[in-house]
Amino acid sequence: MSPDRRNTRDPVPLGLRVSAALGWRFLVVVASLYVIGVIFGRLASLVVPLAIALLLAALLTPAVGFLTRHTFPRGFATLIVLVGGLAVLGGLLTFVVRTFINGLPDLAAQLVRSIDAVSDWLVNGPLQLSETQLREFADRIVKTLQDNQSGITSSALTTAATVGETLVEMLLVLFALAFFLYDGPRIWQFLIRIVPDGPRRRVDVAGRRSLAALVSYVRATGAVAVVDALGIGIGLAILRVPLAVPLAALVFIGAFVPIFGAVVAGAVAVLIALVANGPVTAAIVLAIVIAVNQLESHVLQPFLLGRAVKLHPLAVVLAIAAGLLVAGIAGALLAVPLLAVLNSAIRSLLSEADEHVAPADVHTSEPEESGPDEPGLDRESDEAPPG
Repeated sequence: MSPDRRNTRDPVPLGLRVSAALGWRFLVVVASLYVIGVIFGRLASLVVPLAIALLLAALLTPAVGFLTRHTFPRGFATLIVLVGGLAVLGGLLTFVVRTFINGLPDLAAQLVRSIDAVSDWLVNGPLQLSETQLREFADRIVKTLQDNQSGITSSALTTAATVGETLVEMLLVLFALAFFLYDGPRIWQFLIRIVPDGPRRRVDVAGRRSLAALVSYVRATGAVAVVDALGIGIGLAILRVPLAVPLAALVFIGAFVPIFGAVVAGAVAVLIALVANGPVTAAIVLAIVIAVNQLESHVLQPFLLGRAVKLHPLAVVLAIAAGLLVAGIAGALLAVPLLAVLNSAIRSLLSEADEHVAPADVHTSEPEESGPDEPGLDRESDEAPPG
């Protein structure tokens, strides 16, 4: 090597060059995600109804496929499933919501008694707080409400507009759901045309894996919600805890928000049991809630979701927190299914086994089709002994 070439070394150290290359790429990814988040935020009234319609389509599409395989025309099968599915879901949600609303007066009265009991414990219990301190705390709450009175009033004034927007969004959900059920395959084939010819087949397989994951997630979430509500509701009824049916309805609704929903609903049930029936009953209710949650985590979800859709609890918590920050309650509801879809798609794109899978061989109505059965991607297979 000549002396001139040795003296023309890059003066920037290798570590700094690598860090700079990683840094600007990271900034590009963050900026891209931010722009996508802003766009989705501006189009939330459109994105959220389409996402809900897609979740409902994932639940009802297998039924349409079943009817079409049994000589029903697809349009007629779509009509049957749409009307029947909406009737069942509407009836179930109506029963849950009406049951909860009918129990709200008793729940509010029980909450007042709970607050009185807690206040008495704070004054006469180990903390020995004075009534003056409690009164000052209550005055602070009242003052906070008064300071935000204008915001509360403006929110009340926009209720009519909100109801109108909700009705429009519900019609959009119904309209999109009908087309997803009737023309879903052709819509998907139209969308993947934007993908170049080379990777198009892999993207098609990954998309079908994602839909299978979404179908599995919706099925599992509904089954988990029913089991949670029945298990906790029966336990509350046996223990003669007041408002057993409304609390079971609250558990059913809360089950659609993983981790957080179960914690909040279980805490409310334990609080009501503590005030109404005493600490022993509250401890038994707590044990029932923990047992049902353990059954959900270790039996129902692994069995219903399978390995491909199984998500780490930390990933679920972070996804729900991010969804809350970005889109509120709707974001919390949609964050986990979105994470499940992305997880299945990435697994498929990274899988060597899926390189030889034809898109037609992936059946989206089968839970095991939500991910490739490849040892390199499955923890259970990695931990299995050789041979």
